[in-house]
Amino acid sequence: MHYSAQIKPISYLKANAAEVLAQLSEQRSPLIITQNGEAKAVLQDVASFEETQETLALLKILALGHQDLATGLITPVADVVARLRAKRTAV
Repeated sequence: MHYSAQIKPISYLKANAAEVLAQLSEQRSPLIITQNGEAKAVLQDVASFEETQETLALLKILALGHQDLATGLITPVADVVARLRAKRTAV
Protein backbone atom coordinates (compact mmCIF):
# COMPACT_ATOMS: atom_id res chain seq x y z
CA MET A 1 0.00 0.00 0.00
CA HIS A 2 1.36 3.42 -0.93
CA TYR A 3 0.75 5.93 1.81
CA SER A 4 2.11 8.91 -0.14
CA ALA A 5 -1.34 9.57 -1.65
CA GLN A 6 -2.88 9.33 1.81
CA ILE A 7 -0.97 12.21 3.42
CA LYS A 8 -2.88 15.43 4.07
CA PRO A 9 -2.17 18.53 6.15
CA ILE A 10 -4.31 19.24 9.18
CA SER A 11 -5.80 22.24 7.36
CA TYR A 12 -7.25 19.81 4.79
CA LEU A 13 -8.84 17.78 7.58
CA LYS A 14 -10.33 20.91 9.14
CA ALA A 15 -11.79 22.09 5.85
CA ASN A 16 -13.02 18.70 4.63
CA ALA A 17 -13.83 16.67 7.76
CA ALA A 18 -17.09 15.18 6.48
CA GLU A 19 -15.53 14.22 3.14
CA VAL A 20 -12.50 12.70 4.88
CA LEU A 21 -14.73 10.57 7.11
CA ALA A 22 -16.74 9.38 4.12
CA GLN A 23 -13.56 8.43 2.25
CA LEU A 24 -12.18 6.59 5.27
CA SER A 25 -15.30 4.44 5.50
CA GLU A 26 -15.46 3.88 1.76
CA GLN A 27 -11.80 3.20 0.96
CA ARG A 28 -10.81 1.64 4.31
CA SER A 29 -7.27 2.97 3.98
CA PRO A 30 -5.65 5.13 6.65
CA LEU A 31 -5.03 8.84 6.25
CA ILE A 32 -1.84 10.40 7.61
CA ILE A 33 -2.32 13.91 8.98
CA THR A 34 0.62 16.29 9.03
CA GLN A 35 1.24 19.41 11.07
CA ASN A 36 4.04 21.78 10.11
CA GLY A 37 5.24 19.22 7.58
CA GLU A 38 5.58 16.37 10.11
CA ALA A 39 3.33 13.32 10.40
CA LYS A 40 1.31 13.73 13.60
CA ALA A 41 -1.64 11.35 13.39
CA VAL A 42 -3.16 8.48 11.48
CA LEU A 43 -6.91 8.33 10.91
CA GLN A 44 -8.70 5.13 10.01
CA ASP A 45 -12.27 3.91 9.92
CA VAL A 46 -13.68 2.09 12.93
CA ALA A 47 -14.02 -1.28 11.18
CA SER A 48 -10.35 -1.26 10.18
CA PHE A 49 -9.33 -0.19 13.69
CA GLU A 50 -11.33 -3.05 15.23
CA GLU A 51 -9.77 -5.56 12.82
CA THR A 52 -6.32 -4.26 13.69
CA GLN A 53 -7.02 -4.60 17.42
CA GLU A 54 -8.30 -8.17 16.96
CA THR A 55 -5.23 -9.05 14.91
CA LEU A 56 -2.92 -7.59 17.55
CA ALA A 57 -4.71 -9.56 20.27
CA LEU A 58 -4.27 -12.80 18.33
CA LEU A 59 -0.60 -12.03 17.69
CA LYS A 60 -0.10 -11.37 21.40
CA ILE A 61 -1.66 -14.73 22.26
CA LEU A 62 0.59 -16.40 19.71
CA ALA A 63 3.67 -14.65 21.12
CA LEU A 64 2.74 -15.70 24.65
CA GLY A 65 2.37 -19.29 23.45
CA HIS A 66 5.81 -19.18 21.85
CA GLN A 67 7.23 -17.71 25.04
CA ASP A 68 5.70 -20.52 27.10
CA LEU A 69 7.12 -23.05 24.67
CA ALA A 70 10.59 -21.49 24.87
CA THR A 71 10.55 -21.47 28.68
CA GLY A 72 9.16 -24.98 28.98
CA LEU A 73 5.83 -23.95 30.48
CA ILE A 74 3.89 -26.47 28.45
CA THR A 75 1.94 -29.63 29.21
CA PRO A 76 1.89 -32.55 26.78
CA VAL A 77 -1.50 -32.99 25.15
CA ALA A 78 -1.74 -36.58 26.39
CA ASP A 79 -1.52 -35.33 30.00
CA VAL A 80 -4.25 -32.75 29.40
CA VAL A 81 -6.55 -35.33 27.78
CA ALA A 82 -5.97 -37.78 30.64
CA ARG A 83 -6.73 -35.08 33.23
CA LEU A 84 -9.95 -34.08 31.41
CA ARG A 85 -11.08 -37.69 31.12
CA ALA A 86 -10.41 -38.23 34.81
CA LYS A 87 -12.53 -35.17 35.69
CA ARG A 88 -15.36 -36.35 33.44
CA THR A 89 -15.48 -39.83 35.00
CA ALA A 90 -15.23 -38.42 38.54
CA VAL A 91 -18.45 -36.39 38.09
